[in-house]
Amino acid sequence: MLALIRIYTRWQVIALLFLGFSAGLPFLLVFSTLNARLADVGVDTATIGFFSWLGITYSIKVLWAPVVDRLKLPVLDRLLGKRRSWMLLAQVGIATGLYLMAQVDPVSAPQMMALCGLIVAFSSATQDVAIDAYRIEIADERLQAALAATYIFGYRLALLVAGAGALYLAEYWSWQVSYQVMALLVGVGVLTVLVVREPEVNHFAAAKDIAERVAREAHKRAHLGPRLARFAGWFSAAVAGPFLDFFSRYRQFALLILLTVAVYRISDIAMGVMANPFYLDFMGFSKIQVADVTKIFGFFMTIAGSLVGGILVVRYGVRRILLLGAAMTAATNLLFVLLAQYPPNLYTLAVVVSADNLSGGIANVALIAWLSSMTSASFTATQYALFSSLMTLPGKFIGGFSGMVVAGFGYAEFFLVAGLMGVPAIVLALYMIRHGATLDALAPKNHSDHSGELKGQGAASQGAG
Repeated sequence: MLALIRIYTRWQVIALLFLGFSAGLPFLLVFSTLNARLADVGVDTATIGFFSWLGITYSIKVLWAPVVDRLKLPVLDRLLGKRRSWMLLAQVGIATGLYLMAQVDPVSAPQMMALCGLIVAFSSATQDVAIDAYRIEIADERLQAALAATYIFGYRLALLVAGAGALYLAEYWSWQVSYQVMALLVGVGVLTVLVVREPEVNHFAAAKDIAERVAREAHKRAHLGPRLARFAGWFSAAVAGPFLDFFSRYRQFALLILLTVAVYRISDIAMGVMANPFYLDFMGFSKIQVADVTKIFGFFMTIAGSLVGGILVVRYGVRRILLLGAAMTAATNLLFVLLAQYPPNLYTLAVVVSADNLSGGIANVALIAWLSSMTSASFTATQYALFSSLMTLPGKFIGGFSGMVVAGFGYAEFFLVAGLMGVPAIVLALYMIRHGATLDALAPKNHSDHSGELKGQGAASQGAG
């Protein structure tokens, strides 16, 4: 126990707590908190729905991740090193964007607000890429679990600050003050970057080796010059390699797996776009009430759901809990249909939000565990980035039209549609359970032992783990 406590006193682990806070802070400020601000000042629901497309930036960060991974920034790289220089540049972009968002009136200048939000979202997604690389490179494998734990805790603290904290500031002062304070809090990440050390070792050696092999093969061909050979090596390592590895392993199941990843969170994400406008506009709750129930109370219910999900995955296997999470997510979205039929009641809201966050926690743990089990050791970072991009992109794109559905039909009808959008995920999760044994046989060798360990601890049969 004492040795475990000592691990959490290491500077790398403590640093990831503050970097997690820095990563989590901007997210809600361009998503649900921004939606609450827009609804509060009278922006129409259709426009609010389109603002959710800012979140697509997080879903396509894999497109420029190779640039962050390989490009050295002038001057900053010499002063701070590659990882810290990219983190600092991204943080400057986040702080600048948040300060500009504080100054803009979204009613008279919605396009300018969207542009400032895009600066924040793009910079935040870039910071995520840099922090992920920093986390992997700063410590050996035995410290990675502790790094991830403190990172997640810091991230969730930031969600509290950017969710409930921002709503409190807006209620007691103004939205301008709220976003100005959030811009100042980016300084937590900036100070951390200036204090911590740059990684000494790059752990993306496997991808680099593949790039070098492709470059050597290209160099053998007389009609290809050195530049084209180098480009072929980079393309294979950063883009083609992870895809080829995944499709060659899972063969006929590959497209169905990707489809499952794409649709699993559509219901949850699409519903979330209109949640705050529903609480504030339609139900008439105050910002303080929304903050208390959905941000603070919901925060603890999400943690509870995550803990329960982790236990269930070990006991019953990841695919069965993947199915449970999909079914619970769709069902809890339907609870919002009932909520819209009755007069506003804070206790009823708390019950529905509790169910929604519990199901979300269980579903997310199952999905992350499932995606992690399918990544190859040679491409862990890249393949997981591709999975996570695909996991959120369809939901955020469809969520952009959510305001139009609400404006045309109403909140109850929208929540019904959002719940029904969860049906494909349930069907596909059932398919994955049915073919679990075959999928386990195709899984990367570095994960097969872990899968068997889960089964040995209680997963029943036929590929549940």
